[in-house]
Amino acid sequence: MRTPIPAIVIGSFSLCLPYLSYSQEVKDTNISSPKRPNILFILSDDHTSQAWGIYGGILADYVQNANIRRLAAEGTVLDNCFCTNSISSPSRASILTGCYSHQNGVYTLADSLDTSLPTIATILQKAGYQTALIGKWHLKSQPQGFNYYSIFYDQGVYRDPLFINSTDPWPGNRNFGECIQGFSTDIVTEKAIQWIKKQQENQPFLMCCHFKATHEPYDYPTRMEHLYDEITFPEPENIMDWGPETNGRGFIGQTLEEIGRRWEAASCDPDKWWCRYPGLPFSTQGMQRTVARKTIYQKYIRDYLRCGATVDDNIGKLLKTLDEMEISENTIVVYVSDQGYFLGEHGFFDKRMFYEEAARMPFVIRYPKKIPAGKRLKDLILNIDFAPTLAEFAGVEIKNIQGHSFANNLKGKTSTNWRKNIYYRYWTNHAIRPAHFAIRSDRYKLIFYYGRNLDMTDTENFQFTPTWDFYDLQNDPHENNNVYNAPQYALIIKQMKQEMLQLRKEAKDTDSQYPEMQKLLQQYYNQKN
Repeated sequence: MRTPIPAIVIGSFSLCLPYLSYSQEVKDTNISSPKRPNILFILSDDHTSQAWGIYGGILADYVQNANIRRLAAEGTVLDNCFCTNSISSPSRASILTGCYSHQNGVYTLADSLDTSLPTIATILQKAGYQTALIGKWHLKSQPQGFNYYSIFYDQGVYRDPLFINSTDPWPGNRNFGECIQGFSTDIVTEKAIQWIKKQQENQPFLMCCHFKATHEPYDYPTRMEHLYDEITFPEPENIMDWGPETNGRGFIGQTLEEIGRRWEAASCDPDKWWCRYPGLPFSTQGMQRTVARKTIYQKYIRDYLRCGATVDDNIGKLLKTLDEMEISENTIVVYVSDQGYFLGEHGFFDKRMFYEEAARMPFVIRYPKKIPAGKRLKDLILNIDFAPTLAEFAGVEIKNIQGHSFANNLKGKTSTNWRKNIYYRYWTNHAIRPAHFAIRSDRYKLIFYYGRNLDMTDTENFQFTPTWDFYDLQNDPHENNNVYNAPQYALIIKQMKQEMLQLRKEAKDTDSQYPEMQKLLQQYYNQKN
């Protein structure tokens, strides 16, 4: 069993302290310099690479992305950036702390971020930066390290959102705050712009501008409601993947039929549904199975791309503000999504799994003084690398975290010992998407679905036989065929299993505190199904 987690009660919620503690040392190398860069960190939710238009794909010609394209032309795009746990709260915690979930204590959507942990915000604030956070927080505990925050209650809503402000006593996770009429993406941007304009020229700032978009229910403002009218979108080549029997994968997954079911339920009684979907009523009643899936897909993509177009529109407003203030040259601009998302691939929607569409984080960074324009970086980057990278550009040294700065990589000076494999772990355990850990190289991917709750929050009880997936991304980039049992890959799989053990050891994620996992690993780790 894991060592019990002590709880601190604040207001009406519990803050859980992680069972593994770690120290973090900060050394400010340049506090007094007025030339330290400003940082504008723009984070969206679920805005997957397939819908950015700069990563190719079947939707590239349909995406409204003038401002994303501008950032890409003026900065560097990461082609192989991945999250370490493809779900919102854990990914955000890793971005902030530079550590994996098992180190920062945020494993699932139900966990809180310990307020005593150092983050990129607390570090930069200590180093003299003015810091602000506006929009989606989703980590339950009170934001730390920000001179100002104005955050959504819970996940936030698209229309007339509630904001909890730093100027008010911390209320905990309760449903009240400042209600502002309008569309959330527009409001977050305007709040960010107002704060940026108030900053002193001789003091650098960190602005974390966090959109709710493009999270379900994929809503959009009135000005976007006719975008893509009469358009029929191309479909993924594996949209008619109907289940594990199709490609031999080790999990069921969440299919497009589920989002269709939600639309139909909300159409019947929208006041009792948890969110407001645009474009209702909707129904596929009486349709043949393939026709129904195609119909769901078309509405899904139309809503999603309208929502994404609103994000791009607002990125343009932020860039225009920097230009007008004449601070673009000395401002690092990052635009990134907290994880990827399925847009009908394998017949799926949502994220969580270690398939490319869900785990890849689209990422672009612009810093005219230090980062070349119009470049693509192929190195394997993780979300735990963001904090040390920004800290290095800001002249602040961070020790004892798990990520590594890729500042030199961006300058074309990648170290010869830069990682060749990445480690991933999804801790939430549900029958259609079981808990798993994985390793990925530039070509191969090995996934072990262990399907055990351990002592995690947000899990369910079900019977599951552990199993493996293996994909050759060069020969099978869409992961259509699990070739774990193919004889020609036996030696590669054996080597990757050893590399996986090494990565788990380096990450201090060996499951030594779980006898159940130790027994399971002994039984299945060397198994050939």
